Amino acid sequence: MEKLIRVDSRIIFAIITVAVVVSLVLRFELPIPASEPVQGVYEKIESLPKGAHVMIAFDYEPSSKEELQPMAIAFLHHCFSRDLKVIGMTHYPGAPGLAEQAMTSVASQYQKKNGEDYVFLGYKPGSTSLIINMGENLYTAYPKDFYGNDTTTLPALQGVESLRNIDFLFDLAAGSTIESWIVFGKEKYKFDLGAGCTAVIGPDMYPFLQSKQLVGLLGGLKGAAEYEALVNKKASAVSGMRPQSVVHVIIILFVIFGNVVYFTTRRARHA
Repeated sequence: MEKLIRVDSRIIFAIITVAVVVSLVLRFELPIPASEPVQGVYEKIESLPKGAHVMIAFDYEPSSKEELQPMAIAFLHHCFSRDLKVIGMTHYPGAPGLAEQAMTSVASQYQKKNGEDYVFLGYKPGSTSLIINMGENLYTAYPKDFYGNDTTTLPALQGVESLRNIDFLFDLAAGSTIESWIVFGKEKYKFDLGAGCTAVIGPDMYPFLQSKQLVGLLGGLKGAAEYEALVNKKASAVSGMRPQSVVHVIIILFVIFGNVVYFTTRRARHA
């Protein structure tokens, strides 16, 4: 027992490494039931009629890509499969490349055309003032889209004068933009709001779910995997959950084993 307490940490790291490699190579399936917050976003999209306008705020940069890009892709699959009009934008200067890649790659799978079925407005500085500007008039906030087209001429924006005309807004956040959308957007212009965020931000968002200021929430890689499963587009998030889940199980087993060894050893010393 004394030897087990003093086990070399490198052995533990080696076991974790083997577990990750095996889980990636074997590619076995794990059940991924959808949590209530994730289900909330899914059901909102399901409830929207054909041609409804959905805005996606790609409020993240490459450092958060692994968690948030899978959410964006799964969400876009859901929107395009239901023939919704998609409007993309971002508050982050490092996001346009990721956003454009996600929108164009998914749109092409559904034969959706830029300007007719979806619009990418691109990046513009301003943060909360930009939200207020879009809430008053979308076309003064974005006279041109990401490609330089006059936004007033784009068919995908017909019927949309401001945020008041958005049927649903989905913010993919790596920072504090969700709170900004709630305070300066939703509360003033009365649109439905959902969000996806990195795992570290997730717990701070639950009060907004409880107050109904968010209709749903995707938190971290787990939330992305749940949404991929819901829309039947299992991809990188579902694959990423395998090694993560296996490692979590191994860590729990190590914690249980360590406690058993510790208390057994202490009891033997006092016997």
